[in-house]
Parts: sequence; C-alpha cells; structure tokens
Amino acid sequence: MRCLTLLVTFVSGLVAFVSGLILDTPLHAGDPTAWIKHTLYEGGSCQTAIAGDFTGDGIVDVISHSDGKVHLHIAPDWKHVVLYENQKQRCIHSEAMDVDRDGDLDYICARYNPGLIAWLENPGYENAPGKQSEARADWKWHLVDDQVHGIHGLLVGDVNLDGHADLIANSAQPVGDFPESVVWYDRIGVETGQPWKRYIPADKDAPGLSHYLGLGDVNHDGRPDILTGAKGGPMAEPGSGDWFAWWEAPVDPTTTGWSKHLISNDEPGATNLFVVDVNGDGRNDVLASRGHGTGLCWFAGPDMKRTNFGNGQIAPHCLAVADFDGDGDIDAATCAKDSMTTAWFENDGSGKFRTHQLDNAQAAYDIRSIDMDGDRDIDLVVAGQSSKNVVWYENRMNE
Repeated sequence: MRCLTLLVTFVSGLVAFVSGLILDTPLHAGDPTAWIKHTLYEGGSCQTAIAGDFTGDGIVDVISHSDGKVHLHIAPDWKHVVLYENQKQRCIHSEAMDVDRDGDLDYICARYNPGLIAWLENPGYENAPGKQSEARADWKWHLVDDQVHGIHGLLVGDVNLDGHADLIANSAQPVGDFPESVVWYDRIGVETGQPWKRYIPADKDAPGLSHYLGLGDVNHDGRPDILTGAKGGPMAEPGSGDWFAWWEAPVDPTTTGWSKHLISNDEPGATNLFVVDVNGDGRNDVLASRGHGTGLCWFAGPDMKRTNFGNGQIAPHCLAVADFDGDGDIDAATCAKDSMTTAWFENDGSGKFRTHQLDNAQAAYDIRSIDMDGDRDIDLVVAGQSSKNVVWYENRMNE
C-alpha cells in the first residue's frame, strides 16, 4: 500500500488537506456556490499549462512548463514526469494538437525572445481500464519555427477551413524578417517530415508588443478572422500599443490580402480576447482583458461599443470563456497576476456581469477552461507564475 502523508493547515479560516502534491481547498469567498481548489504541482514559476487527455485513458491530464522543464501531470493521482528540459528554452505559452495525426495529443510551446516554437511528439500510451497511466518521458522534440520573435501567444484553430487544426502565433518584437506581425502555420504534411508552412496575415502592422490571440468570424462572412491585443507600456514604442484589433480573412487565407480593423486604441495593457456572442443577439462580440492593466471588457458587434466589468482585477493576464453556470450564455473567468485574485463573471444573458471571487492568494499567467473531472461542467486550470504552482478549480455549482 502506498503511504500518504496528511497535513492539516489552517489558512484564513479555511482547512486544506494535502495528500502528496494534491491540495483541496473549499472556496466560497462570497460566492453562493462552492468551488474547490486542487493544487497538483508546486515548486517552480509556471508561465503556462494546458489540459487534455494526453495518455489516452479518457481522463484529462495537464502539461505545464516551469523553469525550463516541461512536466506531464497524469490524472487522477497527478504523478508527474519531466518530458523535456532545456534552460534556454523557457516557454511562455502552450497549446495541444494532434500534430502528426496519429490519434493522440501532442504538446506545442513557444519561447518569447529569441523566438522559438517547438512541439513534443506524444509516444502513445497503452492503458488498461482502471489503471494509472504509465509515466513515459520519451516524448521527441521537433522544431516548428525559430524565425519569428516575441512569441507571447499560441492558438490552435482551423484558419483555412480545411477541417484540420492550424497554429497561430504572434511576432511581437520589432526584429527579424517578420517584425510586429501575426503568423499562422499549416501543419499538413508534417507527419511525413515536411516543414510547417508559414503565412503572414498581419504583416508588420501589429506594433506595441502584441500578446494573445483570437480566432472567429467577426463580420459573419463565413470565414474565421484573426485578432490580437497589444499591451503597450514602457517597453513598447511610445504610442504604439494599448489596442485590440482584428484582421479580416480573405477568400484565400494563404495570401496577404488580410485587412486590419481597429476595435479600440484606448485599452492600456490590452492582452487577451475571444470572439463570442456575449449578449445573445446572434451577432459576434469580442470579450477581452487588459492583462497589463486593469479589468475586463466586451465590445458589442458590429459597432464594437465597449462595456467594462471586473474592474477590481489588477493585471488579469489570462482569460477563459465558457458557460460556467450552465444557463446557456457565455461567462468569463480570469486569475489576475498582480492582485492575485481568481474570479468568474456571471453573465445575465444580456452582457451584464456579476463578479464571483474564488481566491485571493493565487497568481497566474495562464488559465484554461475544461471539464477536468468528467462531471459535465466546466472547471478552470491555472498556471501560477509568482504562485509557483499549477492548480485547478473544481466547479461545484450543479451539485
């Protein structure tokens, strides 16, 4: 039998039960429903974490990147194994995709500067029902691109509508052959050894240190458009940042015929954004956060009139959108890296948001929404930058 060490710690009137690396904390924090915080890893500053069934056993696992190491955290016991280590390749963001089309999820990560995008090939797992997946570390490293610099965001989506996932990245630095641009990659043929095909929808017209990315049909023409936000600030060229914008997709997205449309140029610290119908009117809106500023906002399509909310969040450097309460509309969630507050924002269906704070002792660079425990509601996974951990918040609203 495996020995478990139980430690009971009293923090601000809450009781946390620690079992190995797992910390379960009931969270109320003024919310009428209970969420539970689970800590599945502690020990290093974590910039990014992505969840998915990497071991093929039907249970969601997590891959995180901290201090130059890529960790696979295997559910349900969160046994973890280092898949790759290179102190010169510290990743700032990540995605998951079946790159080689062999039926399992591979891992994609990006270094900021000098730019580097790589993917780790999942070796495949053979799992017996009811048994813990094996902790394999033989994931193979592959290069995607090292010619774009200032890669802060990665996004998986079908840009060219061929039924296969593509990869989008930004090139925020004003250096190299693709300065201050946005790129997308077609990975068709990679499984047979062909290089990723790079295309440039935003060609040198995304200045001001762009951050994260969005993909969605903003103008309802049937084609997915690409969006990003630029944080600006003292490290950017004066007057070049603090904006959200979208690039209208042409009929052929492999061409240079993408058209830029500004959403707003008065958004200090602009970072994250999603294309969703916030107010239920059938038109796509843009829901965003100012990760190097304060608060969240949404822009009502087609005129993009802004509504602010979540103003108590300082540096909400991550954003997730999902129907967290199961009432049929889109809610939002963030974990602010400076105020160290985790919160979800309840949409009343018309775009008015009520804040529910879940935590006041967690910082994040990255957040993901996914059903972690298979109970058909949406949970949250957070990569703790200054918190030096990886946690997930169990949604208990429907219990």
